[in-house]
Amino acid sequence: MALTVAGIIRMKAKGERIAMITCYDHASALICERAGLRFLLVGDSLGQVMLGHTSTIPVTLEDMIAHSAAVARGAPESLIVVDMPFLSYATPEQAVASAQRLMQDGGAHAVKLEGGEAVLPAVERLVSLGVPVMGHLGFTPQSANQIGIRVQAKTAEAGATLIRDARALEQAGAFAMVLELVPIELARAVSEAISIPTIGIGAGPGCDGQVQVWHDVLGLIDHPPFRHAGRYAEIGKAIESALAGYAADVASGAFPTDANGASIDASVIEEAKRLADVAR
Repeated sequence: MALTVAGIIRMKAKGERIAMITCYDHASALICERAGLRFLLVGDSLGQVMLGHTSTIPVTLEDMIAHSAAVARGAPESLIVVDMPFLSYATPEQAVASAQRLMQDGGAHAVKLEGGEAVLPAVERLVSLGVPVMGHLGFTPQSANQIGIRVQAKTAEAGATLIRDARALEQAGAFAMVLELVPIELARAVSEAISIPTIGIGAGPGCDGQVQVWHDVLGLIDHPPFRHAGRYAEIGKAIESALAGYAADVASGAFPTDANGASIDASVIEEAKRLADVAR
């Protein structure tokens, strides 16, 4: 049975922990479903981990549509949430147009947008039209140039604003929200203050669920693990070793062998040579 928005909301009501992971392509989506991970975020973090940008800012709507469509083809039983890229939801009207493309062309089941009070009109408009919306509070990567890459809401006033924003997003109709890089005590307080699920990243264990970046979990990029990341494998090193072995075998002549190809009778080759000579 496919995972749904209603299913995610029920998980919080029943006290079940929620695992979410980013996913950017068809092969990864197939693996996620086989592993039982069916809450997938096609994040605009693809800007860094897939496209080589230094931030999410350059990511376009077309980028998100292409990657979302690939994930949707590989994960038919999953709930696929897709990030709305930078300034693609500056107005409610723009948000509707962007969500239409993401859902109709990209196969998204829900969209995620960053911010609190400023985005409430867009959230309300989308929800009123039947678009499931996930919020994102705390560190919001699309605002990194303004707020910096650091833990957010470390004062009482900032914490109060975050709690109010979380309640407002719930009231506007959001079905869940990401809490990123906020103090663990505040994340727990937000989770207790609202009835919709909170999905943490760098926000401690008090959230209703967790989201991690595919490349961080698997060790696909050669950098020390982030403090908030769960590293479960070093696949990048294994891939590097495998590719080096392949290149060495080609260089030495160890690969391929006759066993790696198809054969035909020697008489066919002789006849082919004769015909080629006649044609010359």
